[in-house]
Amino acid sequence: MPHYHFKGRDNQGNAVSGELDGVNEMAVAEQLMRRGIMPTALTEQKAKSAGITLNWSLSFSKRISLEELVMFTRQMYALTKAGIPILRAIHGLEENARGDVLRRALATLKEDLGNGKPISVSMQAHPDVFSSLFVAIIHVGENTGKLEEAFLQLTRYFELEMETRKRIKTALRYPGFVLIALAIAMTVLNIFVIPTFANIFARFGAELPWATKVLLATSHFFVSYWPALLAGTGLTVFAVRRWLKTATGMLFWHRHQLRLPIVGSILKRALMARFCRSFAMMLRSGIPINQALSMVADAVDNVYIGQHVREMRSGVERGESLLRITTNSHLFTGLVIQMIAVGEETGMVDQMIQEAAEYYEREVDYDLKTLTAKIEPILIVIVAIMVLILALGIFTPMWDMMRVFKGK
Repeated sequence: MPHYHFKGRDNQGNAVSGELDGVNEMAVAEQLMRRGIMPTALTEQKAKSAGITLNWSLSFSKRISLEELVMFTRQMYALTKAGIPILRAIHGLEENARGDVLRRALATLKEDLGNGKPISVSMQAHPDVFSSLFVAIIHVGENTGKLEEAFLQLTRYFELEMETRKRIKTALRYPGFVLIALAIAMTVLNIFVIPTFANIFARFGAELPWATKVLLATSHFFVSYWPALLAGTGLTVFAVRRWLKTATGMLFWHRHQLRLPIVGSILKRALMARFCRSFAMMLRSGIPINQALSMVADAVDNVYIGQHVREMRSGVERGESLLRITTNSHLFTGLVIQMIAVGEETGMVDQMIQEAAEYYEREVDYDLKTLTAKIEPILIVIVAIMVLILALGIFTPMWDMMRVFKGK
């Protein structure tokens, strides 16, 4: 749970300060105001290392799947709408939960609710199951008496997210299978086929073209040094994965993901659709813009875009308009910026941002449908180059040897 350092003034106007835990700044501010303290500054404290044991346990912790979240929110919406007490609803879902992570979290929720704790406060202790965005929406629904609407919003949000992920996986399945098949084919050729031809060429002692020499050298290296090659590949993958978990590596990878050919633009629009959908949901729930931007920065799941979103939050806190900060962020298209401008003028920012999310989703859907058509020519060129190299490297010296044999 985030830890905040606060400064404020009590009922007598005296300056006070201290530290407090809360899911976000809004929750901490509400706790302080209930104590009679008017907060003037809130600063999130960075979590310190808790030792080897904690890090070891966290490295093996599991997160809940998106399908489980959709099922949970859908069932909670149905149960709360039917008027079933929330404690009874949680108890029933705990007994039927499939995943161990969700079952343990629901057991804790049931115990906390029995002790009189609000459900949003109990959810804060399970960040691996309930994100800050999830808890914030539940917190608002709990305080306004519209908990079933909060679960309905989360259900729709997670369903759209799951559908988008499925479309992306479906579109990348065919290129993935082709690349895997090419890798297997090259492995078989290097181990079994090319060495056989190398023995034939060696017996004839003919002069070999450059393509054949390249193929033979590659095959020899692959066959003779495959343990070192395998170990080097494993170490490289391990080192890269460790580096990508660092702040610098993650920022580098997330920034360059958006610049990849063909798929980079699709990924960026999908992330912007997630941002707009999350932001619109937070605004509809009545969460202030600066706090909504802070939580949405984590929900985007991209460090590079998250940095821009936090800069947008700083602009809001400086008093800049939403139109100005979205324009300066250089993340949005001109059409979306115009929609935000209309939303500010009409007081319907949440509706315009929701339409922007739908606009990005339509763009992503169209791009995913045409992704295979865009990737197929590239795959054909790759296969053609491989076939050309094999033809030049294997069949050309065979034809030369056949001519020499016929001449004799």
